[in-house]
Amino acid sequence: MLAPTFLGFSESFLQARGGLWTAREIVQQPEMLRETQKILMTHRSAIEAFLEPLLARPDIRVILTGAGTSAFIGDSLAPCLATKLHRRVEAIATTDLISAPDLYFAKDVPTLLVSFGRSGNSPESVAAVEIAQRCVDDLYNLVITCNAEGALAKAATAPSGLTILLPEPTHDRSFAMTSSYSCMVYAGLVALSGIAAFETKIGAIAAAVEQAIGDYTDILKEACEAGYERVAYLGSHIFKGTAREAALKMMELTNGAVATLFDSPVGVRHGPKTFVNGKTLVVLFMSNDPYTRQYDVDMLNEFRNDHIAGRVIALTAQNGLAGDLIRIHGLEKADDTALLFPYIVVPQIFAFQQSLHHGLTPDKPNPNGTVHRVVQGVHIHERA
Repeated sequence: MLAPTFLGFSESFLQARGGLWTAREIVQQPEMLRETQKILMTHRSAIEAFLEPLLARPDIRVILTGAGTSAFIGDSLAPCLATKLHRRVEAIATTDLISAPDLYFAKDVPTLLVSFGRSGNSPESVAAVEIAQRCVDDLYNLVITCNAEGALAKAATAPSGLTILLPEPTHDRSFAMTSSYSCMVYAGLVALSGIAAFETKIGAIAAAVEQAIGDYTDILKEACEAGYERVAYLGSHIFKGTAREAALKMMELTNGAVATLFDSPVGVRHGPKTFVNGKTLVVLFMSNDPYTRQYDVDMLNEFRNDHIAGRVIALTAQNGLAGDLIRIHGLEKADDTALLFPYIVVPQIFAFQQSLHHGLTPDKPNPNGTVHRVVQGVHIHERA
């Protein structure tokens, strides 16, 4: 029997280098996405019974919230869910909600607070629910979490609350969130926009993630060995959230050794482009939307023509682009939301490889204890 490998490395090598959990959790994402869909289908009746009456209300406000990576889920989902639901949908981090609740909560506006959390024990996430209950007269809580024993999982109680618990392996044991992130994105998207509709989509999405892992691990390893000191991730609309999460993964897993930037392809011209130099890798997440894609292609061509970046890679599901590409198959005609999942696995792999390249232990890349898997040091102050 062949010994298992993860991202091109043997299990024994990864165990010795302190990266086995991170590698496993990146690789398990196709399976976990399928399992998440199964969970949503199993609990479909309860989820729909809770959400459908709320989302039918024309006055309902939806806030997508979390801390750190969990907050970036909202950055990707808010624009598409607002369009889908024809409702006010906002992404507001718990780190903002707790520090200035009067600026974000409206007492007389019915609100659905959707909380994302891997462990569900981040002090800000638990406090945000408690503060919301005091600040909003008509509040409803939807919790999407990976940890059945977390405080957040127990905070949403019937009839005004519901918890969606994801597969146990998504409660990532590594420092960096990988499968927890993608499965919470998926669960939030599907629960709020229609569970049954994704039963026919999950196969292609999971297959695209598998393809990205299988086809591009070696290419990303080669890019890692090129020694880029900076990485810029660029994405339009929902992919700006993906770009933000990609930049954080690199920062976390290299313990800050590789500088990162995230922005939109249109926005990067307004000053942030000065970040890019000959030691910079630029990665663009290309939209499937034909109108948005025009702006993405403009920026791609601009970077390639002005030759200021060390390398420029486009992630795309479409044919027709030349040059340095990471091509995602099977989603050529898909809505951009389907691309959120194969697109994020690429920077996860790249950050993991950079962590090893810099002599770090990916499962715990911060040796000084400056940051922790579950954040510490937050004091929740009482409001007058």
